[in-house]
Amino acid sequence: MNVLVAIYSDFRSWCIPEAQVERLRREFPEHTFVRADSDEEALRAIPPAEIAFSSVLNAAHLAAAPRLKWIHSPAAGVGGMLFPAMVASPVVISNSRGNSATTIAEHVIAVTLAFFRGLPLAWRRQVERVWAQDEFDAGAAIRTLRGARVLVVGVGAIGGETARLFAAFGAHVAGIRRRPDGPPAAGVAEMHGPDALIDQLKQADVVVIAAPQTARTWHLIGDEQLDAMKPGALLVNVSRGKLIDEPSLVRALEQRTLRGAALDVFEQEPLDPASPLWSRDDVLITPHVSGFHANHWPEATRLFAENLRRFVAGEPLVNLVDKQAGY
Repeated sequence: MNVLVAIYSDFRSWCIPEAQVERLRREFPEHTFVRADSDEEALRAIPPAEIAFSSVLNAAHLAAAPRLKWIHSPAAGVGGMLFPAMVASPVVISNSRGNSATTIAEHVIAVTLAFFRGLPLAWRRQVERVWAQDEFDAGAAIRTLRGARVLVVGVGAIGGETARLFAAFGAHVAGIRRRPDGPPAAGVAEMHGPDALIDQLKQADVVVIAAPQTARTWHLIGDEQLDAMKPGALLVNVSRGKLIDEPSLVRALEQRTLRGAALDVFEQEPLDPASPLWSRDDVLITPHVSGFHANHWPEATRLFAENLRRFVAGEPLVNLVDKQAGY
């Protein structure tokens, strides 16, 4: 089999280490692995490929790949590859759903506790060498996760692990997912369908966005949803930036009804230096790092290797993507 490994980015952390490509070559000497580190290199290398280990292939790549049968993404999100020609094609797609569930769920807990304990204020005052005890008493009340009502929008691998951790702290967790009558999720006290979003937003102290990016979830959180949120609520996004209408979020924050927003993803990345989100005390920005963990690439490569064995043997693939649903 000819395998194209095209996992590249402007950011080093999202580029596959060469050691993992060499690992695949050692484990599967019978296959040919060709690495590409740009769109142009991928376009030149893809014509003979039957398999691609990638999350960045576009319409031009697909058109140049008459032999391509299967793509495995090292990430969970594959929305960028689900353009019309790909959806209509016989190429199957699998992903690495679950690889970063634990680290992203822990990130959600960390940023929620940071806001609940006033840690951004503490960090700012530490830089100024100011003893700010009275400010903690005068600002948003310090509170606990125990007794908080948390809404997890998108109860997949990431949302499910997030719900489990919140529940372990004593929070009451409600979930929103496309099929609310599906298998139960640990930690979720009540599950609802998408039509219940507005009602659930009105009750939540913390809203966690963990849904996949699809045509249906684009700007899932806009003016109507932000207006419905409970005063003092916290919004956390670890999914994709396009699920939140950023100008609407800025307006909601300016009204000072929300406790704040913890954002790991943005509509355009990197976030524009001119964005008003940068300068707000009630926004915690992390640069799309919630999925980072020490074993990310070894685990992503391990899953691809498992699926490669299955693909060659004609067995069902792990984490097969529904191209019509978008995940």
